[in-house]
Formats: sequence, structure tokens, C-alpha cells
Amino acid sequence: MASDKPRTVAGQDRADPMPAGLSTVEAAARLTRDGPNLLPGATPKSAWAIVLGVLREPMFLMLLAAGGIYLLLGDKGEALFLLGFVFVVIGITLAQERKTQRALESLRDLSAPRALVIRDGREQRIAGRDVVVGDLLVLHEGDRIPADAQLVSGQVDVDESLLTGEAVPVSKLPDPVVHPATATDKDHPAALFASTVVTKGVGQAVVVATGARTAVGGIGAALANTAEVDSGLQRASAKLIRNLTLIALALALSLVLLNWLWDGRTLLESLLSGIALAMAILPEEIPVILTVFLALGAWRLSKSKVLTRRVPAVEALGAITVLAVDKTGTLTQNRMQVAELIAGEEHFDADSADLPEIFHTLVEFALLATPLDPFDPMEKAIQAFGHARLTGTEHVHDDRSPTRQYDLAPDILAMTRVFATTRPEEYTLATKGAPEAIADLCHLPAPERAAIASEVESMAARGLRVLGVARGTWQAPTEGEGAPWPASQHDFDFVFLGLIGLIDPPRPEVPAAIAECRAAGVRIVMMTGDHPATARAIAAQVGLS
Repeated sequence: MASDKPRTVAGQDRADPMPAGLSTVEAAARLTRDGPNLLPGATPKSAWAIVLGVLREPMFLMLLAAGGIYLLLGDKGEALFLLGFVFVVIGITLAQERKTQRALESLRDLSAPRALVIRDGREQRIAGRDVVVGDLLVLHEGDRIPADAQLVSGQVDVDESLLTGEAVPVSKLPDPVVHPATATDKDHPAALFASTVVTKGVGQAVVVATGARTAVGGIGAALANTAEVDSGLQRASAKLIRNLTLIALALALSLVLLNWLWDGRTLLESLLSGIALAMAILPEEIPVILTVFLALGAWRLSKSKVLTRRVPAVEALGAITVLAVDKTGTLTQNRMQVAELIAGEEHFDADSADLPEIFHTLVEFALLATPLDPFDPMEKAIQAFGHARLTGTEHVHDDRSPTRQYDLAPDILAMTRVFATTRPEEYTLATKGAPEAIADLCHLPAPERAAIASEVESMAARGLRVLGVARGTWQAPTEGEGAPWPASQHDFDFVFLGLIGLIDPPRPEVPAAIAECRAAGVRIVMMTGDHPATARAIAAQVGLS
């Protein structure tokens, strides 16, 4: 909405005084009490922890033991050669893990949100880590919410795909009475969650939880507490070393006894022969070979912009047989686009070249009902489609600004934008929203509502999100200057124009990637919280059965 002029919102004609929010002293006390607003994460490994982790591996214990024995026997060349292997492996592992750790820390610092709060009666921009419970947040389009909060004024749509996997924003309605339980009530209409993004609207919200006590903080805590398990290769190598060690000791002991008791050699000479046999049996080169190849795998992954925190994870990645993937943003682009239009009995597929004249009015009023510079993904799709299809015609009105706007309400899931016309006191209305809400505003008879519901169900089965569009006119009363505006959208007369179907399209590279995985013996499983019909439609498009 950055391109629109200031507007009047229904029910918000009076400018309310700015609340004071917390004082700086109270905010500092709460920050000391609750700690910084940071998500929990795994504590980065120190260099010594990484080195000790390498040395605890059976393969490297074998190298250390072999090197120590050669050193005791006076063979410094062999001892230094084997111990050099240990330092090479430690260096490779340390360099890889530290490099990845630094990259992740840099990404985390870049993505750290800042928050606009009201403290001491004025707006202040602070670091997200300094937000405390009770802070009054000021939210605008594009803001990343820094903590769990309750919307107390205004109205916003929020992209919660980080938590739910659902690309379509969720409308939030204000509740001026702050409830501490809002932090745990995920279905509360005023509940806002940390790390989600405001896609439309403005509002104020009171923080009810920060840090690890937020919904996303609970996810972070669960991930931070996961225990690292040994990979299959590590378990197999440990078993191999154990078995080879036992075999080497048995054969060495046998050789010592044979040389000493059977051949009559001295005990020292027999022990040296046994140790030489044991060293020849143990594969000292295997640890170095495995580490180098896994490090090469991590390096190749980094070329594809994939960071490897632990080198053994490369081996685990190569051993997978089932790959579970999220739908939104992974198989799909997490970006809506117009796919289908319905006007009366006519249907239009967005892949068609030209837009027939019968659909021009539908798209025109969908554009009028949408801000010029929206943040909401569905509104972005409508703007992009309308300008691509109608630029150069009389149906594009980028120079018009709304006189008034009626936002979504709990009882009306539709929004109406009101535009002045060249005729005095006459206004044009452009409305879009849930199809059933638009049908209700148009006061359609039951048979027409049933036909629209059938079309909506059919479009949903094809994986589409559906919006209804209507137009209307309103003649302001001539008696008295400054006549009041209608309090509700129901007080206007609308004409139903049609339906717009939108879809989060699959990524173009996904079908080929799925085919490649199948050729490698990997089965793909799509995981989504979306409607089964939508999930089936996307699965069919990307080649999942």
C-alpha cells in the first residue's frame, strides 16, 4: 500500500492518542528478569571440543596407539607418519566445521529483526533481542514480528508459513483485552507469533512471550536438545576396528608364542615380531581416506549453497532411501499467481494468450480492490496479472486513490475500496474476498449461490485458492454536508462479477529433481498441512503419485 495516498478506514475516523507503552526503566528491568529475546540454539562447538570429538573415534585411537608404539620402539619416521595423519584429519575437520559455523552465525546476525515499539510515549526502533514482555509493538506491512504478541488494535494479515507451511496469509482481528494465555492459544484470532511476517495492514500488539517461551522458540529448543548420533559409517568403522584389533592381537600373540617357544627366539625379538604383524594388519590409512572423501563431499555441497555442519552428515545424506519434503516453498515457489478466471458461464485459463473482453471488468475491479504496492502474496499476484493483461486499456486505474476502505471483519470476510467518480457524491465500489462473503454482499438467490459454491469446490479440487469479486456504486445523501458513511459493507448494493483462482505454482526444477531421486532409489514423500485436494493437485503437477 506504499503507493496509495492516506485513506480513511471504516470505524477509524477518530485519531486515538498514542499509548505510552512501557517506560525505559521498566523495560530494562524486564530484560534483566527474562533475559534477551533470542531463540534457543545449539551452543557452537569450541575448537577443543571438535578436536576431542575426532580423537575419540576408534579409527583415530588406532592411529594414536600405532604411532605411540612405533615411538616406543624407536621408529620415529613411522611414528611421525602415523601421527601426522591424525593432525591432517583434525585440521580438515576443524576447518570445515569452523567455516560452516562462521557462515551460520553471519546469516543469523543478518536476519536478526528490529522492532518498532512504543516506550515512554514515543515510537522507538530497537533490536529484536531487546523486546520484552509488555512492550507495545507497532506493526506495518513487511515487518517480521519479533516475539509472540496479542493484536490489540488495527487489523493485519500474517504469513505464518514458517510455523504452518501454509502460504496463504492468516487474517488477525484485534482484542483490546490482553490475555496472558494468548501465548499458548494458537487459534486465538488476535494471536501473533514470533518470526512470522505481516503481509497487509497496520496494528499495535502487546508482547506476551519472548525468546524460548515463544512458539518458534519451542521448536528451537527441541532442535537444540537433539542428541547427535553416530552415522552408519562411524558405527561400521568402529566395528571394523574392533574386529581387526582382536584379530591382530590374536595373531600377534600366536606369533610371539611360536617364535619364543617353538623357534627358541628371545622374548624381546618375539614381541617385536608380533607388534610388526599387528601393525601390518591394522589399516592405518582408512581414517584419512574417509575424512578426505567426506570433506570433498562437503565442499561439493557448498558449491550448491548447502552448508555442512558435521562432516559425517555427508555420509548420512548419501544413504537416505526416503526423503520427506515440505510442500510450501520447497516443492512450490511460495509465490501466488493467477491461474484461472470465471465470469458467468465463461472460464479462462491463465496460460492462454489473450484475455477475452468478458473478463476485463472482472480483472479491472480486482485491481481496484487491491492496493497498488501490496505485500500480500495473493494481492501481488492480482496486480501482476492485471497489469500484464490490461496495460494499455481503459481498465487500469493506477492514478486513482481510494477515498475510503472497509477492511476484513469477523462477520464479513471481504474488503471494499471506495473511489470517487466525476459525478458529485457518487462513488464506485470495488470488493474482493471469500466467495461466500461476496455472494452474501450481492444478495444472490440460493440457486446462484449454490452454483458459485460448486465452482469454488471444483477449483479447490484443482489446488486453487479462490476469491470472489464484485462491483457497486453508492450515491451519498445530498441533504447536509458531510453525511455519514455506511457503517457496514452490507449497506451497499453490489453486483457479482466472478471468481479468481490463484495457485502457488510448483518450482520448474522440481519434476526433474524428483525423477533424479527416483533413479537413485530415493522415495519422495510430500508433507503438508494443506487441504488434501490441493496437495493431490500439486503432487500430480510435480510427478508424485
